[in-house]
Amino acid sequence: MRWSQAHIPTLRDDPADAEAASHRLLTRAGYMRQLMAGVYSLLPLAVKVRAKIATIVREEMDAIGGQEFLLPAIHPAELWQKSGRWELVGEEMFRLQDRRQSDLALGMTHEEVFTSLALELASYRQLPQIWYQIQTKFRDEPRPKSGLLRTREFTMKDSYSFDIDAAGLDRAFDAHHEAYANIFRRLGLEAIPVAASSGLMGGTGSVEFIVRTDAGEDLIVVCPTGDYAANMEAAAARLDEVLDEPGELEKFPTPGVKTIDDLANFKGGAPADRQVKSLTYFLDAEFVLVLLRGDHALVEQKLADHTGALEIRQANPDEIKERLGAEPGSLGAVGVSGFRILADPALKGRTNMTTGANEDGFHFRGVDVDRDLNINEWSDLRAIEAGEACVECGNPLEVLRGIEVGHIFKLGERYSAAFGAEVLAEEGTANTIVMGSYGIGLERSLAALAETYHDEAGLKWPMKVAPFEVVISVIRPDDAETMGVADEIYRQLLAAGVEVLLDDRDERPGVKFADSELVGIPLRITVGPRGVADKSAELFDRRSGEKQDVSLDKAVGLLVELVEQGREPV
Repeated sequence: MRWSQAHIPTLRDDPADAEAASHRLLTRAGYMRQLMAGVYSLLPLAVKVRAKIATIVREEMDAIGGQEFLLPAIHPAELWQKSGRWELVGEEMFRLQDRRQSDLALGMTHEEVFTSLALELASYRQLPQIWYQIQTKFRDEPRPKSGLLRTREFTMKDSYSFDIDAAGLDRAFDAHHEAYANIFRRLGLEAIPVAASSGLMGGTGSVEFIVRTDAGEDLIVVCPTGDYAANMEAAAARLDEVLDEPGELEKFPTPGVKTIDDLANFKGGAPADRQVKSLTYFLDAEFVLVLLRGDHALVEQKLADHTGALEIRQANPDEIKERLGAEPGSLGAVGVSGFRILADPALKGRTNMTTGANEDGFHFRGVDVDRDLNINEWSDLRAIEAGEACVECGNPLEVLRGIEVGHIFKLGERYSAAFGAEVLAEEGTANTIVMGSYGIGLERSLAALAETYHDEAGLKWPMKVAPFEVVISVIRPDDAETMGVADEIYRQLLAAGVEVLLDDRDERPGVKFADSELVGIPLRITVGPRGVADKSAELFDRRSGEKQDVSLDKAVGLLVELVEQGREPV
């Protein structure tokens, strides 16, 4: 490809609304353009990178026995109603009606469609099966942001395993875990597998693959020894033993106290770790009280996972006042009945605590959790903080930020039972198929690569995913001898199977160099009149920043050698 004929619309300045490095650089380097919020056009460079990611994904899926499908992106409502997710999924699903007023959805995932195809499986002899596709998905994100990291239209590899029993599912799950590790290793991404919440997917267990970066929206909790890793939505930590003094229940005035910090700083109040925080929620229209230690934060996904609630929202001040008689800031569970009360185990057995009295301007001190609070359910609901003790080894935990690039789920019979997907077992009895679901985001992976491999000058792609492997920067393309030498290097590299971009534009050398570094092509060879006269050219390695002069008669051989070293073995 000649740069003069390529569509690579580079920009000198960052987009005004771009915060993540991948968003800034993929836009500036001419890989994508925003059409509307959360929707991006991928330009030729991005299409080439994504195609290389897809190739690696396909190779590893085929290696574990995967068979590729291509299923519709538009689904009839009946499929989602059969699984129960038509009502379960909220506004994130794009819904529409056709001209016959039939309800339809744009697929945000394909469990229902794949399960409907599995109805044709009849015997245990046809199992196990691994089916996959690479297909467009749609999700009406409320706050699309960070370029390709949170979008409303995206491409996923989603695969589904079908087995006769749980042991088969375990094998399929482990095979996908290994395949994902291979995919991310081959892409050059250090993806950390972490225990995760299954969320709307349901099932018995899931693992996310997280690439660490400050641009990520996921928080993960890891032990530096490698003993433990979990998404914050599923993370746990050891609780330090606390020895409390007994106390007498006493109501006392707290004028102006509205927050945990206010009470901690109030004379006669209590530090945050000796307070009971009272949060009010509606879970599927049911008013509930959620209790945590004052210095702990609630993870709403943990609340959803424990209760199975489809809709979770915080109560507003009027709703709270109507039910508890006080404004937020003076709430508590002492003497409260008639409402469901959930509490985090950090409160178990605690005495001499302080909490709101459900009367504006008053609190209780000397609260004994077992004696004074009518708690219905206990569940781990809190966010873990850095420095807490690992549940496995006791070492201090770290809290890191990252991008979810893959997620694997044990679905069990969640969908197959709903659809009646059964096969005859060896004994002749009908067995419900046991399923797994496994996803990788292609654009997410592309963005994660951009987040991982860049500097102030631009992108720094690994050879195996770069849109081009070599760029030939021609100084003075109007000089016939110089252009002739550059053309010959170009032809020889193409003949050797190298993906090469010939920069024959009539631009200043500084512009060409800046563009090649912004685009992130791994190797650059510069050919100019002075070098041609000396029979030499300058070779630049984008990743290392090293430059060297090479003789023209050895340039092609050296470039081919470096490209082959950068590629993975076939």
